[in-house]
Amino acid sequence: MQLLRVVGLIHANMLLLSSTIGAGIFVTPKAVLMYSSLNIPVCLSIWALGGLLSMMNALCLAELATTFPVSGASYFFLKKTLGSSAAFLSLWIKRFVHLLSIGAQSLLIASYLIQPFYSGCPAPELPKKCLALAALLSFGILSAQQMKTVVQFQTISSLMKVAILSLISVTGIVLLVIGKNENVSRFKNVLDAELPDASQFVEAFLQVYYSYLGASLLINIAGEIKSPTNTIPKSLMSGLSIVILIYLLTNISYLTVLSPQEIISSDSSAITWMNRVVPSTQWAISLGISVSLMNTISCGILSASRIFYCASQDGKLPFIYSMLNEHHSPVVAVFMIIILSSISIITSNLIYLVKYVGLGTWCINLMNMIGLLKIRFQKPDLPGPYKVWLPFIFGSIALSVFLIFTPMIQSPNIEHVYQVVFLFCGLLCYWLQTHLKRYDVCFDKITCYWQLFFNVSPSENQDKLINF
Repeated sequence: MQLLRVVGLIHANMLLLSSTIGAGIFVTPKAVLMYSSLNIPVCLSIWALGGLLSMMNALCLAELATTFPVSGASYFFLKKTLGSSAAFLSLWIKRFVHLLSIGAQSLLIASYLIQPFYSGCPAPELPKKCLALAALLSFGILSAQQMKTVVQFQTISSLMKVAILSLISVTGIVLLVIGKNENVSRFKNVLDAELPDASQFVEAFLQVYYSYLGASLLINIAGEIKSPTNTIPKSLMSGLSIVILIYLLTNISYLTVLSPQEIISSDSSAITWMNRVVPSTQWAISLGISVSLMNTISCGILSASRIFYCASQDGKLPFIYSMLNEHHSPVVAVFMIIILSSISIITSNLIYLVKYVGLGTWCINLMNMIGLLKIRFQKPDLPGPYKVWLPFIFGSIALSVFLIFTPMIQSPNIEHVYQVVFLFCGLLCYWLQTHLKRYDVCFDKITCYWQLFFNVSPSENQDKLINF
């Protein structure tokens, strides 16, 4: 029993589009334009810069995934390069990041879906949470199926999402080419606009960069990708190039139809755009946007379950998490993710804790880059057909340091202390887990019962597949 390699180049691109294109492009343009001092060239340049730096970082991660082409490659890589403590710290961070993010996304999408039924007033919390739990359970059931089934759903959802953004982009370009006065005039004398200061530029860049996150999904499912040494780098370059192009054209379309002041005052630029261009179909487009964003929940479950799977084989989580069902899916890991994410939905105040683990995400990226440098200099002859350009690794290290320390320097507050405490708690839990591991034998009978209940079998250990 092992995870099957069924994801080819086209489906890998679809998964990348699913995980990367989220609510950011529908909401973030407001903040980016505001921090750019309503300067259109600066705004578009920041969107392009964020995409290029995201691609640089993703290509660095591709090297670790092609060197260790297994599921949960980031965890496996850190264990082999920086040791078990660094790997456990990454598990500690990602466990909270994924679970809280999945809960937050479920609530956000439920809010969009249910709000049209409560016109003129906010939707009640109870039906919103029930809808979020139903969506979460549905995607949990989907994630327990064959990987081919999951990929087919992601492909359909990605095409729907790209179709909506393509409609917005093409319509904006047509209006711009036609040359109506009110559309063309917005792009006249744009070079004379006020330039943002350094702090505003940084804030705008941070907003944009978060809209490009999602490439880590391919790294976490590297064990299920066909020919990962070729597929992963090609998919990251082609997929992220498409995302950059879509983001730029969509922003140009927003600016063609809406004035900068209208974008800043809007909660969702896409819905405001639709209301201006085709008001009669605004409700349908709004529903389409909400449905197309639901695949982000599935991507989160897929990514988190593979991390749990890898950590379970390493003994850092219960062994039952690495067992596979008849569809070759780690169904117990998926089941546990659904339960923990449901808790964050029911007690929705927990979702606000996600801001406390943001620092940890960039710490993991920094550790990955340090690990890459370590194997480059310690094991220069390590076989691997894909090697990222060395300056890219140093660039990713600089980017991680920038994203870690810039918020602390710009606006220091008590939240940063909580983030540091959170990281130290991870190291404390690693120490406790190491010293209590000798008592794991008492859980063998419980594991046997769960194995019978879920009808799962132990999988082949990924360590046997990699020579390092």
